[in-house]
Amino acid sequence: MGRYTYQKWRNEFMTLKDLQNGSDIRGIAIETDKYQVTLTDEHVAAIATGFAAWLRDVKGASDKARVAIGHDSRLSAGRIKDVLTASLTRSGLDVVDVGLATTPAMFMATQYDGYKCDAAIMITASHLPYFYNGLKLFTRDGGAEHEDIDYIVENAGQVFVAKVAGSVTEKPLLQDYAADLVGKIRVGIDDATNYERPLAGSHIVVDAGNGAGGFFATDVLAELGADITGSQFLDPDGNFPNHIPNPDNNEAMASLKEAVATNKADLGVIFDTDVDRAAIVDKDGESLNRNPLIAVISAIVLEEHPGTTIVTDSTTSTHLEHFIANLGGKQHRFKRGYRNVINEAIRLNEAGTQSEIAIEVSGHAALKENYFLDDGAYLIAKILMRYAKLRKEGKDLADLTRDLQVPADNDEIRLSILAENFKTYGLAVLKDFEAFVEKTDGLAIEPANQEGVRVNTEGSFGNGWFLLRMSLHEPVMPVNLESDEIGGTGKIKAALQEFFANYAEIDSSSLQK
Repeated sequence: MGRYTYQKWRNEFMTLKDLQNGSDIRGIAIETDKYQVTLTDEHVAAIATGFAAWLRDVKGASDKARVAIGHDSRLSAGRIKDVLTASLTRSGLDVVDVGLATTPAMFMATQYDGYKCDAAIMITASHLPYFYNGLKLFTRDGGAEHEDIDYIVENAGQVFVAKVAGSVTEKPLLQDYAADLVGKIRVGIDDATNYERPLAGSHIVVDAGNGAGGFFATDVLAELGADITGSQFLDPDGNFPNHIPNPDNNEAMASLKEAVATNKADLGVIFDTDVDRAAIVDKDGESLNRNPLIAVISAIVLEEHPGTTIVTDSTTSTHLEHFIANLGGKQHRFKRGYRNVINEAIRLNEAGTQSEIAIEVSGHAALKENYFLDDGAYLIAKILMRYAKLRKEGKDLADLTRDLQVPADNDEIRLSILAENFKTYGLAVLKDFEAFVEKTDGLAIEPANQEGVRVNTEGSFGNGWFLLRMSLHEPVMPVNLESDEIGGTGKIKAALQEFFANYAEIDSSSLQK
């Protein structure tokens, strides 16, 4: 079997189909010393053609449908927007150019009365390096699914030239979206003494990572009366000169912690580039991201909707499951991928099981009350509604998660698959791993699991768990590990090393670190 390095796999020439990343489109948009452009003008134009065909043939849109186009701060956004606009208007579609925007705001362009767009395209590659870019697609029904992207790619050659070209208009979507958030927060807090400025007296810093989230400080928090002194990296800059705009990144969270401490702020908020993910740092410098963030919003949602099911991805902690259960709720772990957890929550509701939120440890969170839209700004808005009331009671957000147990030891590692047919090879390894677990004392397979092999540990391994799974798109097997004893993950890694010693096509060197 031939060997395949991850770098070689990523450097191969990508076809239009290869640009598909689940329910998104992503590729290299700026040439570097290491990478050639894969999200070319030709590819973007072809995707726009397929998108127009999808709107007409699948979604039933008229020949004069309106499509909003927006982007985050990426350097290649202008080029891609120009190509999209030219292709769509040539097909007869009207384009609403909203300029700098966030991914959730783009969906709202299909909902707001002042826009009434049939569809929207967000130009973004989330937290990926500056040379990447991509497209997220929406209609009034929500985000495009994997099968929708399949259709768009398969019909990218259906060029249609309208007798009358579509028009282009400009509208201030981000400004309107911010005003909408302000109104919702005022209603949610409902402060009888200071309705207009219910966050007066609060000091909240925002770290936008030079993405599109700076508006939340100036146009939302400041409008609500908060002191935003010390907020940082609010200006859009696609070079991302300060840190990766990613709430799941240790460097980014450390930067926010420093800003909170330096400015003696009550709260810190951080967003990813296109503001569909978020995290928080409290006044004591504690990170409320990953499992603690899920715990915070779960406590808030369960107070409003007792007994509801919280849908999370597969990598969440066993302690989080117990925390949610103690609040009277139920955790439902599902597959990784924000569309996966959202669609699972929607499915549960349709099947008669109440689920008010779907959330990943990465910070993607979608609430039923907000169209099941993964919206980092709305997530923070929802938390701020409860935060303002807690402050009046002399409490803080940390009071919501006092009972969440924190593991003594945790780690997350990635094992590269070197085999050319990495998916087939990886799935075979997972099957073998199940047999290994079943014959190893102190390891037990978790029966309620939707992805990979989740294992509970006891005895000589200590109390804990770990999950071995396949990456959604890459030749990688991630491993998430937690233990209630210091050094416990080291014992788990030793067992994993024993198993992977028999698989030459897996680079397990990261287990030795």
